[in-house]
Order: sequence, then C-alpha cells, then structure tokens
Amino acid sequence: MKRREMTRSAGAGRAAPPVRVVHLGLGNFHRSHQCWYTEHAPDAEEWGHAAFSGRDRALPARLTAQEGLYTLVTRAAEGDRFEVIGSLAQAYPGTAHEEWLRLLGSPQTAVVTVTITEAGYLRRPSGGLDRDRPQVRADAAALRERPDAPVRTAPARLLAGLAARCRADAGPLALVSCDDLARNGEIAVEVVRDMAELVDPGLAGWLEDNVSAVTTAADRITPRTAPSDLLTVAEATGRDDEAPVVAEPFCEWVLCGDFPAGRPRWEDAGATPADDITPFEQRKLWLLNGAHSLLAYAGAILGRTTVAEAFADDDCREWVEQWWDEASAHLTQPVEEVMAYRKALAERLANPRIHHTLAQISTDGSQKLPVRILPVLRAERSAKNMPEAAARLLGAWVCHLRGCGGQVDDVRADELIMLATGPLPVAVRRVLDALDPRLGADDDLAAAVTSEAERFSNIGVR
Repeated sequence: MKRREMTRSAGAGRAAPPVRVVHLGLGNFHRSHQCWYTEHAPDAEEWGHAAFSGRDRALPARLTAQEGLYTLVTRAAEGDRFEVIGSLAQAYPGTAHEEWLRLLGSPQTAVVTVTITEAGYLRRPSGGLDRDRPQVRADAAALRERPDAPVRTAPARLLAGLAARCRADAGPLALVSCDDLARNGEIAVEVVRDMAELVDPGLAGWLEDNVSAVTTAADRITPRTAPSDLLTVAEATGRDDEAPVVAEPFCEWVLCGDFPAGRPRWEDAGATPADDITPFEQRKLWLLNGAHSLLAYAGAILGRTTVAEAFADDDCREWVEQWWDEASAHLTQPVEEVMAYRKALAERLANPRIHHTLAQISTDGSQKLPVRILPVLRAERSAKNMPEAAARLLGAWVCHLRGCGGQVDDVRADELIMLATGPLPVAVRRVLDALDPRLGADDDLAAAVTSEAERFSNIGVR
C-alpha cells in the first residue's frame, strides 16, 4: 500500500498557525511537551511555534520537509496512541541566525521558550554566567563588535535576539525555561543579563523592564526516537513520518510568572498556573529526576540499560524507594499528595514500553546532581542524619566517572575523570569537593560515599 506524505498540503494536518512562540533547543521534549500543550489549547490556531536547534541540522531539515508536522506516539503500557501535532510552524538549524534575529525582533512574537539542558546555561557553581569560559568571552567579543554577529552559546543567542527586539522597539515578552533546574526562569534571565553586562551594560536595563522570567516545572518522559518507531508510525497511520516523537501518557506543566504579550491558553490543555513554583519543582526534581540519576548510575553498573529494566531490579527498586523516603521528608506538600505522586511515578518508571536509556540520563551529572540530589543531602546533614540513598547515588556516580557502567559524557568530563582516579577514598574526597567544598570536608559523608563506591566497584557488571 502506498503511504501518504506527512505534509499539510497533503492533508496530514491543519494549516500552519502564525509564529508567536520562538523556541531554542529543538528536540523531542519540546515537541512532546510545549508543542503538545499548544496543540491542545483552544486558541491553537492563533499560536505557532518556530523552533531552533543547537547544532543539529538533520532534524530541522526533516521537519521542514514535512511542513513542521510530526506524529506524537503516546506510549502506554497497554498500547500506542497516534496524533499529528501541527503547532510547530517552522523549524530551523541553529545556524539560521538571521531568522532568529528576525523572529525575536517581531512584535508578533510574545513568548520565548528554552530547553537547552542544565549545561547550556554555562553557569558558575556559585551561580551566574561563567564569564571566564572561552566560548562566553568569544561570543561577548563578537557581539561587542557587531550586534548581529553569529554566536554559539545559548546565553549569547538569547541576548542577540533580545537585543534585536530592543532595536526594533517590538515590546516586552516572556522568557520561559523548561529545563530541570530550580528557579529555571530566573536563571535564564540572569545569564542573559550577565552576558549583556559583558556586551552592552545599557541592555541590562532594557531586559529588566521588558523580559519577564517565567519559571516552570515541565514533566514528560520522552526517550530518543528509535528507527523502529518510524516503522510503527507508518504501519499504524499509513504515513511516512521521518520525525516522530514517542512519549509517556503523563504530562505536567506548572508555570509561574507573567506573560506581558500574552500566551496560548495552556491551562485549558491541562497546564497549571501557580503563584509559587517551589513545591512543584522540588517534587519533580527530587523524586523523578533524582530517581532517574540513581537508576542511571547504579542501574548501569548492575548491567541494566533502560529505566524500566533498572526499576524492575529488586535492588534498584529498593534504592529508589529509600531515596524517595529521604527526599519526601523535605517536601512541603501534604503527605497524601506526595505518596500519590510516588505511586504514579512508580508506574511511570515501570512502563516497559518506554525505552528510556540510562545512557541518555547519565549525561552531565555534574550539572544535574547539584539540583536533583544535593538539596536533600544538605538538609539531611543539617539534621545530623546520614542520607544513605544519596550517598549510594554519589558512590555510583564516582564509579561511573571511574569507567563503571558506561561512557562518561559530561561538560566537566576531563576534570572529573582525572579527579576520580587513584585510591577510592582520595577520589571520593576530590569529586565531592568538585561538587561542593563543604561536602568534601564532611568526613562522615565522605566515608559513607566511599563505602558505597567500594560496593559498586566490587559488583562490576553482573
């Protein structure tokens, strides 16, 4: 049977909506989450997304060939559901700098969303933009010389676009971060403002008056698309889709902040506006993301390759439950709500049809662990408790840095791999010190992490 084209002109989806949301970080999560919420908003026809990748050229090209359309496969334990998402109006590679400046300078653009991962903010451990990084200095110099110069880092790209908006007098907008960071909207605006101080201090005042920071807690497990998923979509829908996305049924988006130029009616699609994001972001970062990191490092050492495989391991399941006990003690939401969230989360992690690889989760641990694990660890140590699950996770991470369970893919890989060499007690001290000097100076914690690291070193791969 001849398959149909995946294009609007071939009748695969509705007409492209006008671009009013610009996104940096085109990938699967943006398409399964923010685009999905817009697709299901009652005013979807008024709000289109234009999304820019980092360095990837292939995905924007495939989406452009499909006129922005793609299939979202909602993969539940009992089966798949397929829908065509039409809210992505335009897709660009990161090199399309002129288009980026044009869209950010347009009064029609009301919202800028970002999914650049924790590492993309290029922050110092103490907070704020790391102004000493060579790539930051290079981008700042390029923008000082020419405000429309192509730049590579996310803070510089955001600043260049917002500076174009300032020059065009296009009015205020909202900057919405959807990355796994506490206070992510504030952090996004902070690094852009820090970049502005390096380039043109006068821009910092304009940013203060015209860019609203929107912090969010965004949640939907979205694994990498496998080649088999393309065949699954083709057989189920009769369409050749070169850019489908697979995601779990669960979806959550909590937003805190102002939208001075408007936004889609995401709340009618299930999003939650909130005056205080902290309880939601802590619950998500500590319980979901923290469990993911624990499974990624400990599970990989046990020979598991996906979240579902690791969570099905009795040891891993027990370790996750222990971590949830430690973290839940420091959440402010009612106990019954936390327990209901944990029950639902256990079902999500156990879904055998979501092929979420541990290797995907294990990347950039140096950026993830400080927001997923350390707040709970510090709270436990302040209460004179020894958080065994947190120590276990850190011990597994040290072993990961020493070559156990998988390849190290981290923005600080060279530094951390070197620190993790040598006798384990010394390696643990150095790695903890790199995360936070206060941790490295904690003798009891270092001993507990060393004990866990020794256990994982002896396990190897079953």
